[in-house]
Amino acid sequence: MSTQKNELACWSGFPAGLTLAAAILLAGCGGNGGSAGSSGGSSSSSSSGSSSSSGAAVSWTTLGTRAAPSQPGTSITSNSGAVWTDYNPAALYPNTVQENIQYITMPDGTLLAAYLTLPADASGTAVPGQFPTVLVETAYNGGDAEFEGVSIGAALGGADPYIVEHGYATLVVDVRGTGQSTGSWDAFGATEQADYGQVVDWVTQQSWSNGNIGVYGVSYLGITAIITAAQDHPAVKAAFPIVPIGDGYRDIVFTGGQINDTFIPFWLGLVSVLSLTDPTLLTNPQIGVTAVLDHIESAAADFQVPIILQAFAQDPSTAYDGPFWAVRSPLENDGQITVPTFIVGGLHDLFQRSEPLSYEAIKTTPGGAKLLIGPWTHLEAALGQGLPVDGVPVLDHIELQWFDQYVKGMSVGAAQQPNVTQYVNGYGHYVTATDWPNPQVQAQRLYMHGDQSLSATAPAADEASNVVLQEPLNGICSLSLSQWTAGITGYIPLPCETDDNIAELLDVKYQTAPMAEDTYINGPIEADVWMSTTASDAGLSVRVDDVDASGNAVALTNGIQTASLRAVDPTRSRMLNGQSITPWHPYTAASVEPVGAGNIVQVPVEIFPTSAMIAKGHSLRVAVGASDLPQGIPPIPTLLNSLLGALTIYNDAANPSSVVIPLVPVSALSGD
Repeated sequence: MSTQKNELACWSGFPAGLTLAAAILLAGCGGNGGSAGSSGGSSSSSSSGSSSSSGAAVSWTTLGTRAAPSQPGTSITSNSGAVWTDYNPAALYPNTVQENIQYITMPDGTLLAAYLTLPADASGTAVPGQFPTVLVETAYNGGDAEFEGVSIGAALGGADPYIVEHGYATLVVDVRGTGQSTGSWDAFGATEQADYGQVVDWVTQQSWSNGNIGVYGVSYLGITAIITAAQDHPAVKAAFPIVPIGDGYRDIVFTGGQINDTFIPFWLGLVSVLSLTDPTLLTNPQIGVTAVLDHIESAAADFQVPIILQAFAQDPSTAYDGPFWAVRSPLENDGQITVPTFIVGGLHDLFQRSEPLSYEAIKTTPGGAKLLIGPWTHLEAALGQGLPVDGVPVLDHIELQWFDQYVKGMSVGAAQQPNVTQYVNGYGHYVTATDWPNPQVQAQRLYMHGDQSLSATAPAADEASNVVLQEPLNGICSLSLSQWTAGITGYIPLPCETDDNIAELLDVKYQTAPMAEDTYINGPIEADVWMSTTASDAGLSVRVDDVDASGNAVALTNGIQTASLRAVDPTRSRMLNGQSITPWHPYTAASVEPVGAGNIVQVPVEIFPTSAMIAKGHSLRVAVGASDLPQGIPPIPTLLNSLLGALTIYNDAANPSSVVIPLVPVSALSGD
């Protein structure tokens, strides 16, 4: 059979709308490349009003958790063609008032500081009556007056006047061991989580409460919201978590088995500092002194300092996955949420990995879920930066509509808003769909070649390998720096944060030919890298870029992985059309597989989900290196085993390094 016939046979399984762009981009098929896999999953369907595509059915599985293996995927196809509408009714009350600090007593005697804000009349007097409650549980000292009236204040735990003026009481509670609460902090530990239910009980017993609660918050506050929702308390009617974590180990603290050395130390310090700015030292010394002493002891001896030291020393209880991380990973229980849940995330957020996974876990539960992902880092997502745009309203309007519908029980159209809304890099707009993963997504494997090209053609037996120096400082100025500092450095205009060429100077860069047509990528990515090292262990960094005709490389997403933690549990990995597209690494001490000098091993690297259009004339680049310092650094024993080495990347038929990308018909961008 001729080459042309082979290519046509390879691409015939892809839905209309993918075939031409992908065939021209990938320049041929071979081996597993281009396989559309078997049918048997949910059939493909329209998104944002586009017509259903013909061709291969989509067959995929969910990503498993510690407690549960992968399951056959379910695609939502209803609500097709939904269009965003703004919801901004007139305020019901002209003012708000914050009541004096209150304390909620936990069963063990710990006192949780609570700050109540109520609707008020024009003179600032609280309006009598019972109200639905927006509950916010924070580690950032919700009573700090310095945040009053500051836009970031609501993200840290201040009441949002817009919501209160529309008829809600807002209760902000400092979790134990933080802010002006007593006790020891252990960041989402079992005792703290038990407190959440106690707080909900307390709210329902107050004279100002009508017994209906919506849980809300940003970052830590969003995590407490989603965990509280999973406890299935009958008073909790809806949830609106913004940038919540899904997996404490895999999302950020030990991504790829490497310690996050930028955000996590800063975050632990932030909680510690805010917990020492306690006005009750003066106003109520009996409680204030106790709280501050508790916080100092917790930081120095019980949690913050010890956990950092243990992580860098590779203490098994923290450096490997296990019970400590399972209890701090909401994804283990998100499937138990039965109330309507609206999740907000960011393409470059700290928890970029799990925000769509959280939606996926909740979407088929009785309450269902919706998902909004912007082009945001953590701070940008907290503020809903750039909204309204493309019809997507500002976040507090969306929140109000969600709570009016599901907490107050009004019929205001929240269910009719689009199921999934994502910003698409390279396209420059928000795009709606009926579900995530996109019901029309297909997997495509691209091979890395010795000449540093990237295509669906399987490599030849004699293709050259490529060598990378093993050093721990790569990526020190890149989009990773902005992402893993929660977006703080993004406010400093550094060219290296918008162009990956500097970050990839020491990497091996594999690049496709320029696109003949626009190509749409949406979902997680997996890199399967065959490597050896002259050291005894190694780290791998894989960056994915959109490269324009001038050579500028816009960072889309990336992943890191310690080679000795490369073991994969296939029963928990995500499959798409017969291809593994998200590996599940156990990250346990028992799963460690030594590398050793000179041994060739395959390392599957999880690359966090993205949404991007590679425009006509642009290329897709995959850069493989040895480190991404802002995202992570190995614990000291592993780091010492990885230094002063050279990393060889293999690209031959026996060791075919490759990447699996999720392709969606470009028609899904425009609704055609």
